[in-house]
Amino acid sequence: MIASVAMIAVAMVALLLGGIGMWLLAVVVCLFMMAEWADLAKVDRRTKRMSQFALSVPLALMSPLAAGPHFFVLGVLGAAFFFVAIVTRNARLAAGTLYCGLPVFALLVIREQSGTGLVHALWALSLVWATDIGAFFAGRSIGGPKLAPKISPAKTWSGLIGGILLATLVAYIIHAGYGLPSMLVLATPVLAVLAQAGDLFESALKRRAGVKDSGNTLPGHGGVLDRLDGVVPVMPVAMLLVILPTLLA
Repeated sequence: MIASVAMIAVAMVALLLGGIGMWLLAVVVCLFMMAEWADLAKVDRRTKRMSQFALSVPLALMSPLAAGPHFFVLGVLGAAFFFVAIVTRNARLAAGTLYCGLPVFALLVIREQSGTGLVHALWALSLVWATDIGAFFAGRSIGGPKLAPKISPAKTWSGLIGGILLATLVAYIIHAGYGLPSMLVLATPVLAVLAQAGDLFESALKRRAGVKDSGNTLPGHGGVLDRLDGVVPVMPVAMLLVILPTLLA
């Protein structure tokens, strides 16, 4: 628990700082994610490094000193995917460039929104954290029918509901205290379900690879993918919801 609180604290500091500091942390985390993805894909060290180098190109362009999280960077991210797929002939490994790169791009886009970026980024991250915490405590205290016993035997329907409720409560608090748009509060339950789906997807990947954790980057807590599996599907959808009013204007 102490380690989890420390990781959240580091993320919050980066979120508050924004700019170069946030981008640097996001890049480091993303490259660790890609390394763990490559390990799950069971490729050799040289191929793993090559996939990280390919991903580092769009990540570098996301820097505030370069293009920033501009939407043309998505094309470069797609190019990284095709490069890895063609060179390694391993579509599963190549998919990791999108799996790891898209949520980083989305978070940077959200944070960069003028005037509202910090609140929206806080909402997007905190709803994932709240979903995990609510699911853990509700599942432990209530128990009941399993959510997906063949994929993750520990997860329960009560845990899912507890996660949704806590995430929605946190979103409402941000709405009341910092003006989070009502539309995002209403979307929070759906994103909480997405967060749990991301957790289940990563559990399926680990089961397929025959491992308990995605890595040992965080002693006692598994790998970076283990900690961010809910962030991966939530962040791109949250980005679309945040920028939707601008696109429709």
